[in-house]
Amino acid sequence: MTTTRTETALIREMGRVDYEPTFAAMRAFTDARTTDTRDELWIVEHPPVFTLGLAADRGHLLAGAENVPVVQTDRGGEVTFHGPGQVVIYLLMDLRRNKPGGKLYARQFVHKIEQAIINVLAAYNLAGERIDGAPGIYIAGGPSKGAKIAALGLKVRGNGCTYHGVSLNVAMDLAPFSWINPCGYSGLKTVDMRSMGVVAPLAEVQRALAQELTVLLDVSEVNSAAGAPQATDA
Repeated sequence: MTTTRTETALIREMGRVDYEPTFAAMRAFTDARTTDTRDELWIVEHPPVFTLGLAADRGHLLAGAENVPVVQTDRGGEVTFHGPGQVVIYLLMDLRRNKPGGKLYARQFVHKIEQAIINVLAAYNLAGERIDGAPGIYIAGGPSKGAKIAALGLKVRGNGCTYHGVSLNVAMDLAPFSWINPCGYSGLKTVDMRSMGVVAPLAEVQRALAQELTVLLDVSEVNSAAGAPQATDA
């Protein structure tokens, strides 16, 4: 009888890093990985940058956007903003790997990531929700109902390996979100935990979200590592 076991994933705490070399490192890691390569979660914080998804319309870059670098990526979705005070976790995973819950399909993968964000927000007494047809997590009630607090953008290759990931706004300068149509939606309000009345250290929220992701994605955390992977890590 074949059984499945919880796989281990390496969590890398990479600190504040520029977007473009991190994007290149994600692709290089995924190019080089084999069926035996351990999944990894990369916890990062980026200097200000707008990133464009494959189908992004540059018309969603508005007045003021010229003040921030713009990077074309190969993830799904439209335009989004990354900056200091935001949790970003990149998910370098093999969805076809057997886990206790079985292999994951992309839609299930997205649902689990979104649920991890909802669970973390709930731990800080914030109610988040999904909105059909609009990936990410939104405030579920009150004056800011419908405002976006977390974004999601992924690349799933034909072999089931993923990169890119999720961002959760903790304590940011929110002004750059007004210089774009976030995720392609004109006038979409964007908030962070601080503007919702929650003051929490960024590192605390980073670890909380990483932990929740490992639980919902059926992987067990191994000792964290600092910095980008080296050739001997895979």
